[in-house]
Parts: sequence; structure tokens; C-alpha cells
Amino acid sequence: MTAVAAQPEALSGTPSGEPGLLVRARWAVSDTLTITRRNLLVWMRVPAYIVFTVIQPVMFVLMFRYVFGGAIRVNVKGGYVNFLMPGIIGQTAAFATFGTAIALAQELQKGVIDRLRSMPMARSAVLAGRLVADTVRMLVTILIIVGVGYAVGFRFENGVVPAIGMVLLAVVFGLAVCCIAAFTGLAIGDEESVQAFGLIWLFPITFVSSAFVPIHSMPGWLQAFANNQPVTYVIDTMRALALGGALQADLLKSVAWLAGIFIVFAPLAVRAYKRAG
Repeated sequence: MTAVAAQPEALSGTPSGEPGLLVRARWAVSDTLTITRRNLLVWMRVPAYIVFTVIQPVMFVLMFRYVFGGAIRVNVKGGYVNFLMPGIIGQTAAFATFGTAIALAQELQKGVIDRLRSMPMARSAVLAGRLVADTVRMLVTILIIVGVGYAVGFRFENGVVPAIGMVLLAVVFGLAVCCIAAFTGLAIGDEESVQAFGLIWLFPITFVSSAFVPIHSMPGWLQAFANNQPVTYVIDTMRALALGGALQADLLKSVAWLAGIFIVFAPLAVRAYKRAG
């Protein structure tokens, strides 16, 4: 009887009057959704954010499709545009994380994070709300890019379910990179430095991959790197989901890399958040 009676207490409250686990979980979810809404409103009301997250990848699609596409030969059904779009979508998911790092650095500099943490709200809500909002923003951007891809000739060749799987994999990949971006934004704490650092590591791993050109066209010393890095595995998996082809090996390597990124950088981001301010 004692164990049964203690169970509702643990969920709804304690003898000392402190809220139980269930109540605190509800508060944390509610606070996270409130911060998510705040961040999404900022994104929609600041034109620069929309330009960076939507217009820039559209420019990449048009540039690679019509400027470079005629010079790049690929052995893919549908031609270069079908080869290109999974790479553009993966790059879009990765580059969208610039907003995560920059926004956290700005809020840290301006004292916004300190003010939010001083409020009667779940301490986890600030970081969780930022990641949820950026995931929603990323999904919207990816869907827009898929629409633009269809307008310039891209087609899914492997059915609806694999196409949905490709989009979901892109979002998970972007969320993993968001954890890295959150850590760097909070650890560095300076908007310009964060942006410069993002360019230093994001550009090489996205461009020196299978995103835009077949890896066999690269010099041998670059092929060794391009063939053994997470962006290549993720984009090859996305390409197999979109167009068909061998999937299992690249999917397993992608899952391993993404799991490793989450395991390493999610705790680092939380630690940097606790130390920030």
C-alpha cells in the first residue's frame, strides 16, 4: 500500500510541497514550446534570417543547375539535377545551423540568456527551444528547396516513403550539426567569431564530399578525406533514398556518425550553456 500511495505523490508532488516529476516535465515542455514560438517569431520578422536560410540555398540550386551542371558528368538517372539535389538539401541542413550558433552568441552577448534563466522557467527550455525552433525552420527550408528542385527538373525516382525518409534524414543530420553549432555559439560567445569559425569547418566538409561532384573526379589525396567523412555518408544515403540504389552500408555509417555527434556534442552544448553568462 505504501508503494502504491507514493506513486501519485512522485508524479504530482512531494510531501514537502515540491512539484513531482510529471509536473516538472509538463512545465519544461510548456516552457520549451514558449521559447520555440519566440524564436520562430524572430525568424519570421527579421528579413535577414529569411534571406540567409531560404534565398541562399535557392541561389545554390540555380547556380549549380544552370552554371556548373552542364560541365559535370554523372551516371545518374535524370542527369545532374537528380545527383545535385540531395547534396543541396544536405548542405542546406548543415548551413542552416549558422543561425543557431549566431543567435546563441548574440543572445549571450546581449544578456538575453541570463534574463531568461532568471525567470521562473525550466532551465533547459532556452537551449531546447532554440534547437526545436531551428529544426522547424530547417524542415520548412528543406521543403522549399525540394519544391525549387522540382521546378528545375529534379524528381524522386524511388517512391514516396523513401522520399520522406530522405527529408527526415536531412533534418536529423541538420539537428546533429545544430548541436555542434550550439556548442560553438555558447563556447565562443562572439557573433563575428562564431560566423568565421562556422565557415572554416562547414565549407570544407560540405564541398569536399559527394554533394556536388563525383568523388572519383577529385585528386587522390582529397578522395581519401571525401570518402571517409559524415557528409558523404549522409548525402550518399539521401541520394539512394531519393533515386534508388545500394543503401544499407551508407545508412549504417550515417547512423553511426550521427549518433557519435549527438553523444559528443549534445552534452558539450548543455555544459557550455550552464557555464554561459
